[in-house]
Formats: sequence, C-alpha cells, structure tokens
Amino acid sequence: MRGRQLRRAAICLLAVAVAVPVTACASGQEAIERPTAARDNGRPADPDVERRAAEKAALDAYSGYLAASRVASGRSDPRAPELSRFLADPLLTRVRLSIREAKEHGAMRTGTLKSDPTVTAVSLDAKPATVEIQDCLDTTGYRLVYAKDKRVVPGSGGGRHLSTATATRYPDGRWLINSGATHRDQPC
Repeated sequence: MRGRQLRRAAICLLAVAVAVPVTACASGQEAIERPTAARDNGRPADPDVERRAAEKAALDAYSGYLAASRVASGRSDPRAPELSRFLADPLLTRVRLSIREAKEHGAMRTGTLKSDPTVTAVSLDAKPATVEIQDCLDTTGYRLVYAKDKRVVPGSGGGRHLSTATATRYPDGRWLINSGATHRDQPC
C-alpha cells in the first residue's frame, strides 16, 4: 500500500515538473506573438509597421537560411543546428537530404553565393501568416566539389537563376523558411 502511494506521489511530481516549463513557455509565446505597438499602448498596431516588421523578419530568415546552408554544406553536416534556426519542414528535410547525398558521394559545396532578395507578397491575415520572397541567386562562385581534391563535380556549374521561398510565422513567433524552389530554367 505504501509503495503504491509513493509511486503515485512520484508520478504527480513528474507531471508537475513537466507541466511547469510548458506553462512558462506559453507565457513567453503570447508576448512574442503580439505586435510591439499593441503591447505598448493597448491600441492595435499600425498595419504598415506590422507589414514592414514581417518583411524584415522574413528577409532575415531567408539570409540566415542561405548562410546556414552554405556553412552546413561546406562542412558536409546535414544535422548542423543552425539549419533549424532558419528552416522548417518540408524545406529543412530537403536541404538536409541534399547535404547528406553530397557527403555520401564525397562532395561538398564551397565558395560564396550572391543574393538580392525582394518581398513579393505579404499575407498577415492568413493562418499562418506568410511572406513570399523572390531572389536572383548568383551561384557562379558556389561550386559542388569533391572533398578529397577540390575538383569541380561535372555538371554542377553555377549561374544566375530565379529562386523563390516562403517564410511562415510559427506559433512561437519565429519566421522560418519552409518552402523554396530554384528555377534553373529562368535566368535572371
């Protein structure tokens, strides 16, 4: 009987210990989701201010995604933690798979890529909110090479081409890039 009571007490303590961090996180998320202007004076935020903030956050996530994927590709590390700071599925899985496949074939990415992204659409009323990004990626200096001798992998030449991406605002307030496409048939 006493053993059963101790087990129940231990289970209750474990349940409380697990529930407390979740509650604390929820409080922080609520503060993140509300626009700063609405929090400061109780009035609704200016739509233009919200739009500009969303555009900036999405473009920051996009440039972070490019930088993180370049670093992870250069190290042949598909599990690089910086990838999940800027990417969400399904794009996160695609990027990791691409890095892993290159590594399995003894290849890695090296060099730099040039980017000049612009926001093409903002949908703050959508659930979840999204920002569409268009970019003319210049990959002429970003090559797939063999890790052993740094020879360029045949057929992996770079160029300038159109790229599109979608940034989505997640419940925790972060903007992450969750979809993207490279349009190699559309030079820019």
